Amino acid sequence: MSSAERVQVFQRKLYHKAKQDKGYKFYVLYDKIFLPHVLEEAWKRVKANDGSAGVDGVSIEKVEAEGVEGFLKEISRELRAQTYQPSAVKRVWIEKEHGGGQRPLGIPTVKDRVAQMACLMMIEPIFEADFEDSSYGFRPKRSARGAVTKIKEQLKSGKTEVYDADLSKYFDTIPHEKLKIALKERIADQRVLRLISKWLKAPVYEDGQYNGGKKHKVGTPQGGVISPLLANIYLHLLDRIVNAKGSIFHKNGIVMVRYADDFVLMGKAVNEAVLIKLKELLDRMELTLNEQKSKLVRARETPFNFLGFEFRYDINTKYPENGRYWNVKPSEKSNKKIRGKVGSALKRMGHYKPEALVKELNAIERGWLNYYDIKGVSYPYTAKLKLNYYLRTSLTRYFNRKSQRKSRLYRKQAFGILVRKYGLIDPLKYSPAS
Repeated sequence: MSSAERVQVFQRKLYHKAKQDKGYKFYVLYDKIFLPHVLEEAWKRVKANDGSAGVDGVSIEKVEAEGVEGFLKEISRELRAQTYQPSAVKRVWIEKEHGGGQRPLGIPTVKDRVAQMACLMMIEPIFEADFEDSSYGFRPKRSARGAVTKIKEQLKSGKTEVYDADLSKYFDTIPHEKLKIALKERIADQRVLRLISKWLKAPVYEDGQYNGGKKHKVGTPQGGVISPLLANIYLHLLDRIVNAKGSIFHKNGIVMVRYADDFVLMGKAVNEAVLIKLKELLDRMELTLNEQKSKLVRARETPFNFLGFEFRYDINTKYPENGRYWNVKPSEKSNKKIRGKVGSALKRMGHYKPEALVKELNAIERGWLNYYDIKGVSYPYTAKLKLNYYLRTSLTRYFNRKSQRKSRLYRKQAFGILVRKYGLIDPLKYSPAS
């Protein structure tokens, strides 16, 4: 049996036990984290995710060059002896997923990523058994596509008043003590709780300076392997109350759709009492709504954006007799972002051969098209048309630059040739993976 299969068998046992007994607390988990087959599988997953080196400068490639076996044995030894101490988290700033500025990203060392992954694999099945169906972000077999599909279903069912909530700096403001209370609902192994606490209190390295450390009382860095799970565990407290039968939300027919820290409340009417209760709950959780960005929308009258999609109630211009329909499409910000990515790639690839150029562009296109083209849910044709036009004009300029005069594609219809001869993706003809 492979390391992956052994891990999956144990995960199923954890999940079923947690599902069957909602009040059960798990006492012996730490000893599983440093088992060789668990660390081996954790390493494989960290390697598959790639990622850059942390503050120690040790990359995936360097670990492989110096020996993976010895690297994992050292982690196992430190965890077994409880002498393991995480390094500082390197903070960088990256562009937000669906546009709209930058967000901080914490990069733990490869060693810490493997340790976090091993811990994640042991505790995730337990909390997965508890999580609500309304939560879609950073969960096995769930995705933004599912959240978007659910929102459209709710709109079609008549829940067209939407409160689009924006939490201010959620990952940076999760209170450690209250998060630990949520963890203790299921985890009674103090060694696991101490290990997680070490990651929460790891210093942050940015611009040559170390900040935080043991004084840290809030926040879990975006970018840490275990951070998305911890973020979901804490917001599960909100999910549970909103979805509870007898709650003010349930009595008013309110449905919640959440993807990580982005969520909407939907109903035939979202009244003031519901919003007051939401703010009360968030206050108790020591979380803050961004009042400027959070808004109540009557979706039949005003479009709204969520997870990079725009939801709007449009007239059916092709079949006017059919009336209006719920048009779900890439937002304008998302359209600009994909064009920006293509433009930046072409600037960077000044002298690439057609094969290498196509490989780079296909990776950008494929990710975007797979995300925004949801069969039976979204209507990305216009966005695909715009991307097709942008690729045609950009590639013509790219090959007509003076530095490209020796290129075989100089002053030719580069886009068509790259599609036919080199396999460049034509957005209008691409069928995404289901």
